[in-house]
Amino acid sequence: MTDPNPAALDFLLTRRSRPGKTLALPVPDDATLDTLLTAAARTPDHGKLEPWRFVVLERAALERLAGLARTRGEALGLAPEKIEKAGQMYDQAHLSVAVIASPKPSEKIPEIEQTLSAGAACLALLNAALAAGWGANWLTGWTATDRGFLSEGLDLKDHEFVAGFIQLGSETSVPPERPRPDLAAITTRMRA
Repeated sequence: MTDPNPAALDFLLTRRSRPGKTLALPVPDDATLDTLLTAAARTPDHGKLEPWRFVVLERAALERLAGLARTRGEALGLAPEKIEKAGQMYDQAHLSVAVIASPKPSEKIPEIEQTLSAGAACLALLNAALAAGWGANWLTGWTATDRGFLSEGLDLKDHEFVAGFIQLGSETSVPPERPRPDLAAITTRMRA
């Protein structure tokens, strides 16, 4: 066994995302964000394919995406409340990082494994931000996979999608703890 890190384990046992609508200014500066992205890039990546990348969305970009979400939602005939919820996700954010799932052709590494690596990058970024004292939340919604939104709004290629929008900012309130899974109900032990 390697040397234990009780502080890190305690952090993981008590970590809690912060609702995006409660995140305010200030946001991480470029140097701080680079540190958080460096931590996220250390995510497991079998084959060293880097099947993900980051798009940093600052305020003006978020305002543009809020408008596009509303336009696309109307064009798709979505319910008004679903359109507004997507628009507000961008309107309310001050800084967001889109973690782009970008699978690479590989005979050895299946696409699902690459997609899971992109999800791991989302969690790594979320946890790095929380560990550094920032508020953070991982969001998706219909804009994360809508081809029109992705190509027009984020200039993504046809095989790419958003694994998560990680919103970052200063915490304005501590959210209450929420119920956690019953470990016994979700765990099977095979001893033979």
